[in-house]
Amino acid sequence: MKKLPIVEKLQNELADIRRELNIDLPKVIETAREHGDLRENAEYHAAKERQGMLSARAGALESRLKELSLYTISSIPRDGIGYGSIVELEDADSGEVVRYEMVFAEEVDASAGRISLSSPVGQALLKKREGDEVTIQLPNGRKTYAVVSVTTLHDRNL
Repeated sequence: MKKLPIVEKLQNELADIRRELNIDLPKVIETAREHGDLRENAEYHAAKERQGMLSARAGALESRLKELSLYTISSIPRDGIGYGSIVELEDADSGEVVRYEMVFAEEVDASAGRISLSSPVGQALLKKREGDEVTIQLPNGRKTYAVVSVTTLHDRNL
């Protein structure tokens, strides 16, 4: 069963964090302890603070990976908009065409057109197909779009 691209990315980040927590930071902490009084040892305190932040991030990643384990490539719709779909929409009023890629929250990059499935726009587009019309509530009002094209993750062969 093939993993989603985001799962691999998060697993790599988690592996890097675990390496730092289990190999790199213990060495830094041990070196700092050798410098004496820990109450006034900035290097020691910085390393312990980093250790706490990395532990928290590792916990968050493990939790998110558990959530994402519910998704597989085969669970993504082939005939409608879902994770990994590239969507072109035409504004019903202006005729302007916009292009979005549907992603999970960790992959969002609005300037590159990568929007979250959980965003209002993402939720409105979910499971829509080419030729459908969709009305989306945006901060500046409601907009109606026609779904011009949908390229699913399956079509993209990632």
